[in-house]
Amino acid sequence: MKIGIVGLPNVGKSTMFNAITNAGAECANYPFCTIEPNVGVVPVPDERLDELTKMYKPEKTTHAIIEFVDIAGLVKGASKGEGLGNKFLSHIREVDAICEVVRCFEDPNIVHVDGSIDPIRDIETINLELIFADIETLNKRIDSVKKKLKADKKCQEELDVLEKIKNVLENGKSARTVELNDDEKEFLKDTFLLTMKPILYIANVSEEQLADASNDENVKKVVMYAKQENAEVIPLCVKIEEELASLDGDDKKEMLEALGLESSGLDKVIKASYDLLGLMSFLTAGEPEVRAWTIKKGTKAPQAAGKIHSDIERGFIRAEIVSYDDLMREGSMTAAKEKGLVRSEGKEYIMQDGDIVLFRFNV
Repeated sequence: MKIGIVGLPNVGKSTMFNAITNAGAECANYPFCTIEPNVGVVPVPDERLDELTKMYKPEKTTHAIIEFVDIAGLVKGASKGEGLGNKFLSHIREVDAICEVVRCFEDPNIVHVDGSIDPIRDIETINLELIFADIETLNKRIDSVKKKLKADKKCQEELDVLEKIKNVLENGKSARTVELNDDEKEFLKDTFLLTMKPILYIANVSEEQLADASNDENVKKVVMYAKQENAEVIPLCVKIEEELASLDGDDKKEMLEALGLESSGLDKVIKASYDLLGLMSFLTAGEPEVRAWTIKKGTKAPQAAGKIHSDIERGFIRAEIVSYDDLMREGSMTAAKEKGLVRSEGKEYIMQDGDIVLFRFNV
């Protein structure tokens, strides 16, 4: 699953990508220094793994991972091919969710592509280009469905959904703001609309703004805008995050304490992105390895077992499960079993985030 990091040129997008992945994407102060998207594979921070590692002292600990893609800065007219518009849009089509970086600080040394700071204008510049591209996609689909309608009246329902979405787009709103039932969503599955992708906004603030970022006027504007889409906003200072990313262990902890922060903004971004994709982790724990496995929310036990190995799914008998909280409270698997906290679950069990599992199977 991939998250695309997007934004106008010079908003801190590639700096944030570098900090998240330590991949060192070029960060020159001019538009389009990212043309081919950089891809970084990032471990998902999970304190539960740290605690299980202390308990089991395994040979290795493996985190869940998520992919971030740094996509070229977009400019007005991208949907018509301006700048690197066509590449930008094709790269967004390939990701599962969008992380949009918005600049909320003044700095005369960093040129803004529009000459001034206005986060809502910046968001709308990007969102309108995505909306224009989606309208073009829908127009083609509507024409195709109308032709089929003459021979198959069942196509009317699909046409109604397409026109409902198009109407919202033409009013300058994203497709994700429309409430749809499961049948309606089915009609849109293969349209790959850009504005249907879930979105997370990153408000990039200065070091001075960070301590009271939630009360900053520009950040407040972004939060108000995001509410319309039920989207989350994470304020962070990309410059500080870059510095934090270069530090290890105690040095990082020391800097966070000096800044009055419990965790880095990037950890919040990674966790929020994981959630945005509808993902969660179940855990396996033992002396060889403590590991988080990524599954979609709502996954049943046999399919979760298949993430480890297809043979386990094929020969699934049952899943022996203890919740992370119960295991931590009791201090060992033996104590949890004695208290009757280890459950035996069958094929219909829907996995929960943080389940610690041993799968029983026979092949």
